[in-house]
Amino acid sequence: MTDSGRSQAVDEGIPSAGAVSAAKPEARARRAGLVVTLVLGGLTALPPLSMDMYLPALPEVTSAMSSPAATIQLTLTACLMGMALGQLIVGPMSDRWGRRRPLLVGMVVYVLATAACAFAPTVELLIGFRLAQGLAGAAGIVIARAVVRDMYEGVAMARFFSTLMLISGVAPVVAPLIGGQILRLTDWRGVFVVLTVIGVLLTFIVWRRLDETLPPARRQDGGLGQALRTMRGLLADRVFTGYMLSGGFAFAALFAYISASPFVVQDIYGASPQTFSLLFGLNSIGLVIAGQINGKVLVGRVSLDKALAVGLAVITLASAALLLMTSGVLGKAGLVPVSAGLFVLMSAMGLAMPNTNAQALMRSRDAAGSASALLGTSTFLLGAIASPLVGIAGEHTAVPMALVQLGCALAAVVCFVGLCRPWRRREDDAFGTA
Repeated sequence: MTDSGRSQAVDEGIPSAGAVSAAKPEARARRAGLVVTLVLGGLTALPPLSMDMYLPALPEVTSAMSSPAATIQLTLTACLMGMALGQLIVGPMSDRWGRRRPLLVGMVVYVLATAACAFAPTVELLIGFRLAQGLAGAAGIVIARAVVRDMYEGVAMARFFSTLMLISGVAPVVAPLIGGQILRLTDWRGVFVVLTVIGVLLTFIVWRRLDETLPPARRQDGGLGQALRTMRGLLADRVFTGYMLSGGFAFAALFAYISASPFVVQDIYGASPQTFSLLFGLNSIGLVIAGQINGKVLVGRVSLDKALAVGLAVITLASAALLLMTSGVLGKAGLVPVSAGLFVLMSAMGLAMPNTNAQALMRSRDAAGSASALLGTSTFLLGAIASPLVGIAGEHTAVPMALVQLGCALAAVVCFVGLCRPWRRREDDAFGTA
């Protein structure tokens, strides 16, 4: 295929030769039907399930463990840190040994660690088990992205990421609602029992229905040294690093909301766990809708960079508005205006996250696992750093949450503008320009 023909194929979203298996790419793409989409969606839904079902129980855990809120928030931080570090291990492993084997091992360990969380007698052990849960759960996150990169190119990949956002977006909508109802029947430990059952079911489905997507001919033979060299090469790519950091800081703004909102909504504004769950679900619906607008309407009509720029701008404006409201500059703000600001911020993530992933992975066809690992690790590390900062001034003010969100949003904009330089047309860009 000529260079112009290859470029046209990429723009049209046709998988490139050898991108999936020894079979023709078109045949493999046809096999990527509803079942595979649901499996990958389930894997990407695992992190919000692990986080969000637990959120309504945070105040109860604080009381049951006789620990301050900042300590209990470390259970979220530990899970995020585990997911960040685990991706650095699993990503290169999947480039060397294929996608299925590391994924199945990770899922089994995830189930065991989640069951251990349900019986943790102390907050220290709970933090440790949450770390193990995150380390194992990382397999689903990183390998799901790598499988998408194996199977799709160009605009088709961006659209598939938006589809995954629709599926995985159901998780944060449903998870807090389930968590709130579980708390009506039992205590916080029951949340982890339900997560264990979900993990067992997903492991079985992956074992039965997800085929290998990385053929032996395309696997990397090197060990740790080769993996480190591959990652160093990816990080040396200024544009890849720019998209990686932009997405990471945007997610950190989102996670500042995730970790602080149970205390902000319930303790500061006096809402019940069920009301909190409903508000959280509504915000997640906004994210899903924005993601579908991105995938069904914007992709292919406007550049991914333009859609991403709009998303980052809205996140920044919403964060600034939240800071003004929570600090009292605009007078005493109630639950409704603060919830509206959080809704706008979370919805804009539907424009930011799929496009940063797609743009970054387009630059790493031959090392999708390592690239996915770097994307995920940076995302979760930045989120883990943001988590404890939102409680640094105590449980009775929402100003730290808004301040962290605004700082992360501004950092994402700086990385996007300074490193990606979207106004410059690059010859090596296969798509994403208008």
